[in-house]
Amino acid sequence: MADTAQATAEAGEGQNDTAEAENKTEVQSAEFSEAAGTADAGAGGSIDILLDMNIPVTVTIGKTQMPIRSLLRLGPGSVVRLDKPIDEPAELYLKDSKFATGAIVVLDGQFAVRIEQILSSAVRKDSQGEPKAEQKQN
Repeated sequence: MADTAQATAEAGEGQNDTAEAENKTEVQSAEFSEAAGTADAGAGGSIDILLDMNIPVTVTIGKTQMPIRSLLRLGPGSVVRLDKPIDEPAELYLKDSKFATGAIVVLDGQFAVRIEQILSSAVRKDSQGEPKAEQKQN
């Protein structure tokens, strides 16, 4: 009986060797040639696809903070006072980055913004996160 168990074990090992041989894949090395023009492909590429994209612009004319109790009391005719004088320019943002300032105007019965100043990149970096930084403690 021991001989039978040993023979069975040897047969099982032989099957494993056969299965491993069938699962092996032949691997070959590949040679790739250098792609032409890879050094400056981005520099001369076309940005036309970006020119037709829509991006959201946010205009801020002022801010305020109020307790939730006061917020729940608001209704038609309520007035919310903002922190900015009327003669200060509105701020234009792309995401959280201020990129310009302007004046609020009315055009064909709708609010509009007349751009007064496009901010330099140094000013934009300084003003990033500004909407969150101007929070007041009540």
